[in-house]
Amino acid sequence: MSAGAERRAVLVVVGAGPRTTGLLERLAANAPELWDGTRQLEIHLVDPHPPGPGRIWRDAQSPLLRMNSMAEDVTLFTDESSTVEGPIRPGPSLAEWAAQFSGDGPRHAPYEEPADPEVLAELRGLASSDFATRRAHSAYLDWAFRRVRSELPPSVTVEWHRTTATAVTGPVNGPQQVHLDGREERLTADLVVLALGHVGSTPPAAHDANAGFARRHGRFHLPPEFSADADLSGIRSGESVILRGLGLAFVDLVAMLTEGRGGAFRTEPDGSLTYLPSGREPVIHAGSRRGVPYHSKTRYRLRGPRAPLPRHFGPEAVDRLLAEERPLDLRRDLWPLMAKEIGFGHYHELFHAHPGRTAMPWPEFLAAYDRLDWYEPDMASLVAKGVPDPVDRLDFEALDRPLTGRTFASAEEFQAGLRAYVADDVARREDGAFSADLGAFLALLSIYGQLPRVVAAGRLNARSLAEDLDGWWQGFFSFLASGPPGFRLRQLLALSRAGVVRFIGADIRVGTDEATGTFTATSPTVPGHTTRATALIEAYLPKASLERTENPLLRDLLAAGAITEEVVTDAEGTHRSGLVDVSPADAHVLDPRLDGPHPRRIALGAPTNSRAIAAFARPRTDAPAFRQNDAVARRLLRALGGASADGS
Repeated sequence: MSAGAERRAVLVVVGAGPRTTGLLERLAANAPELWDGTRQLEIHLVDPHPPGPGRIWRDAQSPLLRMNSMAEDVTLFTDESSTVEGPIRPGPSLAEWAAQFSGDGPRHAPYEEPADPEVLAELRGLASSDFATRRAHSAYLDWAFRRVRSELPPSVTVEWHRTTATAVTGPVNGPQQVHLDGREERLTADLVVLALGHVGSTPPAAHDANAGFARRHGRFHLPPEFSADADLSGIRSGESVILRGLGLAFVDLVAMLTEGRGGAFRTEPDGSLTYLPSGREPVIHAGSRRGVPYHSKTRYRLRGPRAPLPRHFGPEAVDRLLAEERPLDLRRDLWPLMAKEIGFGHYHELFHAHPGRTAMPWPEFLAAYDRLDWYEPDMASLVAKGVPDPVDRLDFEALDRPLTGRTFASAEEFQAGLRAYVADDVARREDGAFSADLGAFLALLSIYGQLPRVVAAGRLNARSLAEDLDGWWQGFFSFLASGPPGFRLRQLLALSRAGVVRFIGADIRVGTDEATGTFTATSPTVPGHTTRATALIEAYLPKASLERTENPLLRDLLAAGAITEEVVTDAEGTHRSGLVDVSPADAHVLDPRLDGPHPRRIALGAPTNSRAIAAFARPRTDAPAFRQNDAVARRLLRALGGASADGS
């Protein structure tokens, strides 16, 4: 072995999106402490899409597609809130980075104006409270990757391989071979990190019947798909199409079926929008389990001091839950504390920012609030006494299922009723008088930062993991906190008034009619009414499924028995999450052949059961993904410091 080989270590990262950029940022931050600068570290990134944005945030997608976070609420960098072991290295948010192009902020190296004139024009006019296009965010992610790469020490190099990894082979305690699509060459690595991001999956069997119906009758059917990749060319002008789902995928699909087909919105003197159709649009009939669109994002800042979170669902509360050494049920054991945390964030802002709408001093309210359990009758009495107007109180059941118990005499009556609901929601989310909703949102983010510990402990029973965590909670969080910007819902109102979008109701049931060759949809919200359409779109993202994954590397590892799906079995039943099972302690892939973690393979992010949230985050929220990136980066540097490229 040559002396040079002894001084070289190799890391291969499969996937080059934001998660990988975050990992590289933490490697750069920790290298001065943990990496011997006399040794060479080669980092190879394998991804067919550009490093930084990756596939989901690539520049090559429709300019109609937007983020659902304000520009000031998006960052890839740690800050004073980050509880990481390594150094904190602040960096600009998307808004702060964009400001340099209009001359309103300092330049951020490496400085280079985006080549796309439309993206540059957007960045020059981007306000902190704007919702940027995905292409503008792509430019930010591209810059962040180049900055992070420049901050690595000279002994650490990064090379991008613009292809797909198809397999990882090699002995447990020896070098790993990463196979590349269409190439004979293989990358030899000491350690391999899978940072694949959101991967697609083939439709489950539940969609086979509708797909077969569409083929028999020459109809259009689209199973769950990432919006930017959806082929909508088969939808004809004027065709009736059912969209099942009213979340973010629905918003994107509607934009592409309306504005994307030449339609436009005109702003009226009163600020409302009128839709000007092109004539190429279909007629969109939309419904879902809740029957209403996601709540729009707030577009204001806190008016009072930031609540000291966490308070009721923090490390101490999690310690107490785990100390009981019994199976946990999210609804029974965790939700009362989670709800109380959200309530604390909400009422802290209400009492501090809008004291005129409260009826007792904050210290008095807080002392009683801290003492009471969420579901105690005295808690409801306290809130009623301290917050006179019901509009200022938190009602989770009404928030979660606003159409429960409501029926409408006709489809037309429901259209008017739902437009009123959406208009009220948009007005509330853009009126700073209701900034308590933002306080609740920040508490939701705090809760998300604590849940990974509970999940990693393996204490949630199978039913609760399936129905409550991966089911109800994930949906409730997205519905309440991850909705579209308000302008999207104002556009939806205009489309509804124009008759281009029609709402079906809650708890929709989609069926087929062989006699007429049409898809049908019914809802108890409008009893006796049936919607008929010649096209059906499942307007939601593909659910994670290791068994049905479209990723060739995961398919190969699964076929080789080198990875396994997370499966939880107990007296409550069996839950198969569809996620790659990784060690909760260090994110190493659990290899069934070893009956434990693989020492040279790590997996991060969306396809794994670590369930960490997005690779980028809202500033000053101590993002759990940043904490994971830091911990993994430090372990990688220590492990690679004792490795060499031939595995010795």
